[in-house]
This record gives sequence, C-alpha cells and structure tokens, in this order.
Amino acid sequence: MKIINEALLDETTAGAKSSPRLRMNFNFHEDLNDPVNRLLNAMEPGTYLRPHRHCRPDKREIFLLLRGRIALFLFDGEGNITDTLLLDPRRGCYGGEIPAGVWHGLLVLETGTVLYEVKQGPFAPLTPDNLAPWSPPVEDAEAARKYMDDLYKHIKHIV
Repeated sequence: MKIINEALLDETTAGAKSSPRLRMNFNFHEDLNDPVNRLLNAMEPGTYLRPHRHCRPDKREIFLLLRGRIALFLFDGEGNITDTLLLDPRRGCYGGEIPAGVWHGLLVLETGTVLYEVKQGPFAPLTPDNLAPWSPPVEDAEAARKYMDDLYKHIKHIV
C-alpha cells in the first residue's frame, strides 16, 4: 500500500523549496507508460506553471489540494480569464477536474502547497501547441513574474 501522510508531504515540500523551479513531484506510478499517472505535486509561491491544455493527446486532469492554497484559472483561446476558483481545504474547496483541451493555469498562494494529481497515461510532455501562446515562456523569468503579478491582481479581492 502507498500511503499519503504528513511525512511524505513534508519531504516532497522540502524538495520543492530547494528546487530552482520551486516545485517537486512524487510519482505513485512506477512507470511513465502506466495507463494512469498519479502524483503529488508540491509547489511554492513564485513557481511559474505556464498556462496550458491537454489536447494532444486528449487528457483530463483531476487534482485534489491536500494542503495550502491555490488560485486556479481557466482561459479562453485568447488568454481571457473565463473562470477563477480559490482552492483552500480550510474553506471547503478541495479540487477539480479540467476537461481535455481547456486552457488552465494556477498561482500558488501559500508555502507548503501540495496537490494530488491524476491524469491518463502514458506520460506525454506538453507539446508547443498545448502551451498557451499568449503566455510568457518559462525561460523568460521577468515576463513570467509580471504575468503572475497580473493574475494575482485579478484575484486579490478573493484571497
């Protein structure tokens, strides 16, 4: 049996804090070709997850927030925010399911944030057509920081 407990969350969070990307995965699937990918994703404020979708191959993404706080954004094809959800277990909002092909992104709002994610396998890296063309690339740290600041302004009234 694989157990998700405080020690595992703390260990994965420590990895995120020491990572230049400010996030760390702990995979429960033992092979990237597994038909179901299951993982913890520990993330710290300031990590940039470029808005993306999963349409090639078609995959829905399911996640539960185990601790911390996240602002989840859905976008239209031009990058306009169509929906925003504050995930916070202390407020009774635990997660969601993103259908395949829907543009989405998030902001990590609290240190020690950990998601449990489930996606159809096998693992497939995001292809360029699945990365939002209206968002800055990960390599442009200054533009990514400004983009995250703009997203934060959009949710400041709900956090």
